[in-house]
Amino acid sequence: MGNRGKKYLEARSKVDRNKKYELEEGMKLLLETTCAKFDESVDVAIRLGVDPKKTDQMVRGTVVLPHGTGKKVKVLVFAKGQKEKEALDAGADYVGGEDLIEKISKGWLEFDKAIATPDMMGLVSKLGKILGPRGLMPNPKVGTVTFDLEKGIKEIKAGKVEFKVEKAGVIHVPAGKVSFGFQKILDNIKALLEVIIRAKPPTSKGIYLRSVALSTTMGPGIKIDPLNIRNVLKA
Repeated sequence: MGNRGKKYLEARSKVDRNKKYELEEGMKLLLETTCAKFDESVDVAIRLGVDPKKTDQMVRGTVVLPHGTGKKVKVLVFAKGQKEKEALDAGADYVGGEDLIEKISKGWLEFDKAIATPDMMGLVSKLGKILGPRGLMPNPKVGTVTFDLEKGIKEIKAGKVEFKVEKAGVIHVPAGKVSFGFQKILDNIKALLEVIIRAKPPTSKGIYLRSVALSTTMGPGIKIDPLNIRNVLKA
């Protein structure tokens, strides 16, 4: 067994897999059980009491993490004319129209997020089969189809992340990097959970926050008590 395998087993032995930890206790344990040499990402998995097959129970939205994700996000903007200049001035990494659409259709995907002005969506929709499965398709519901390019770009660069419930009723969201330290990761997780709780569909019955788990890229998963989360958010 390699050194990394030993480190992982050692980290996993510190985690009681049957226990649901209080949020702050789980956070401390998470930072104690990192076992990689690189700056690992912190991920949150939330299982909700919703049926994503029902359109009125689809939970999706965005949250601006107060301390960002720790990742430099490359933003591509589909725009033309004056809006092209506005996007460049606001810090977009790539801006264009038909030229970018053709480039992407040939397999170029060197960006993390895409924004489009509404008048460009007729052309951009041709890329649906490429951008859709990768979660890169601009969408008015999450603010990525907009004429307010400056706001859209700056929010993404500052740490705006999208979330969407998957088929099994689970949402996966990044909450920063291990190097952020305890307080910044906690702030990010609180901001995320508050937005997800507010996004509860009126038709969702019973327990909404079914389970919450934290993990780092290479570390073991740590279960968090959903009841404790409500107390932490109220505090």
